[in-house]
Amino acid sequence: MSSGSTTNSISIRSELLPGDLGYIAYLHGKLYAEELNYGRNFEIYVLHGLQEFAAAYDPAKDRVWICEHEDKIIGFMIGMNRGNALQLRYFIFLPEYRGLGLGKKLVTEFIAFAKERNYSSAYLWTTNEQQGAISLYTRFGFTLTEEKESIAFDKPLVELRYDLQL
Repeated sequence: MSSGSTTNSISIRSELLPGDLGYIAYLHGKLYAEELNYGRNFEIYVLHGLQEFAAAYDPAKDRVWICEHEDKIIGFMIGMNRGNALQLRYFIFLPEYRGLGLGKKLVTEFIAFAKERNYSSAYLWTTNEQQGAISLYTRFGFTLTEEKESIAFDKPLVELRYDLQL
């Protein structure tokens, strides 16, 4: 997809609609299996987290960013209330929509929302395999605060926590 036609025709909505969370679970399971060889346990992890988010969802404290192009979800991110912190979760784009600046736009909006809602910090978990995303997070000031070896997603990797003080 050429960048000239994309960003103008991509919309971002913050209203959570029926079917959104199921599609995001599907997308995570499918893309992470294809691109990183993650197993079924990763999809289970995503489903549990999305269920937790849905059960406690409060638009005053939580936010979704759903990127759509031609009536199709092409990207997604959640800001999940964790008391004084906002957790960034489920940040994903279809491969053909990566590299267009959408990630930068969503992280910018995530930080603005966190500040607007008076969160004192933000954090996220990722893995050592997500170097592109890590580069984006660190450009916004997130710093590595924890790392742990894991086989939770059916393969050896290192889970990484990044924090941002607001």
